[in-house]
Amino acid sequence: MTLTTEPGERQYDPVSLAPMAFWAKSPEEREEDYAVLRAERPISWHPPAEGSMMPPQEGGGFWAVTRHEDIVAVSKDPDTFCSGEGITMEDVPPDILEAVSSFLATDAPRHTKLRKLVSAAFTPKRVKKIEDQIRDQARRLVDELIETGDCDFVAQISRRLPQWTIFEMVGVEDQESRDLATEGADGMVSWGDDEVLAGREPTELMTQSLMQLINVAVDHAEARRAEPRDDLMTNLVQAEVDGEQLTDEEIAAFFCLLSVAGNDTTRNTTSATMRALTLNPDQRTLLREDFDGRIGVAIDEFVRWATPVMTFRRTATRDVELRGSHIRQGDWVVLFYPSGNRDPEVFDDPMRFDVTRSPNPHVGFGGGGPHYCMGNQLAKTQLRAIFSEILTRVPDLEADEPVYLAGNFMQAIKSMPCRLNL
Repeated sequence: MTLTTEPGERQYDPVSLAPMAFWAKSPEEREEDYAVLRAERPISWHPPAEGSMMPPQEGGGFWAVTRHEDIVAVSKDPDTFCSGEGITMEDVPPDILEAVSSFLATDAPRHTKLRKLVSAAFTPKRVKKIEDQIRDQARRLVDELIETGDCDFVAQISRRLPQWTIFEMVGVEDQESRDLATEGADGMVSWGDDEVLAGREPTELMTQSLMQLINVAVDHAEARRAEPRDDLMTNLVQAEVDGEQLTDEEIAAFFCLLSVAGNDTTRNTTSATMRALTLNPDQRTLLREDFDGRIGVAIDEFVRWATPVMTFRRTATRDVELRGSHIRQGDWVVLFYPSGNRDPEVFDDPMRFDVTRSPNPHVGFGGGGPHYCMGNQLAKTQLRAIFSEILTRVPDLEADEPVYLAGNFMQAIKSMPCRLNL
């Protein structure tokens, strides 16, 4: 049944991407709906997403962009499709948006300034130290995995590596701060999951999680100004571009972004890849036969297959036509990355997991443009390190059926039992 806003107004698409019921489906089930939209209505109008923290506007909704070509086009046109008015499918209170999104939810010139300042903190010396830390972390995690035996792969491996990396990068050393930051980061992407909410309102969980992250960031920023050390937080408080430094609020926002995006993207790609390698033993064999020669290409397939970030919203700054659809100034335009990464116009046999796939122009790190993921190299380093250890030392590890987190932002796996088969 096709719903309408008001007589003579735009019609909502019968394949609705707004309900929580849609996001409760498996990735494979959601792809069935994406395939219909890509083929028949690649730009489609939908009602406001369920679960919003703020009341939806009457007659409101969002445009769903499902083809790879259009996702890239919107991503590379920030003048027409801006980020400064929000990046999620739900309307988030402005104070939460600003505090948690850092430069993700900004436009030029502020976006350019913040990105330059943060980039200035990633010196060659800092990047080299981070890479050494990651390799050591991956080795030690697999040591513990072998000692533990059959377990939850997410709890033992996927969840721990990116958290450990971020804490060592930033210089968060005490366990209490690490626990608070971990809990805060998990809460920021879990507010749509009833099990995690445990009777709380989404805004309550979001606010509590955000304050935990901000407090950890501000405390460590103050400590590093008083006593500089060889860590990223020291680099952040000292970074300067054109005579400007980051404020405490900007440092806290970046720490929130790093804790959430830098954690969940690698975490969920690691989990989804382990499951894919279990279901596709021929691809595991290919990697083991020539890991160093194939892992560079394979990582892009890991990210395409997992697509850990599912949606990003833009807002139209003017009236514009997009593939025959009239988008009005102020309309929300949501990019559906999993759909773009299964687009048969771009990927041969897109439902096949292929570690030799090349070229692989996936949109797992965004569709290009100024908001392309600046942490993509960090994620690739982590994926290379952990799968080098697993495929060498636990070559027959198998991952069972994953349990997914309910939500429309991260394609997150909450738990996934594994067997080592040693």
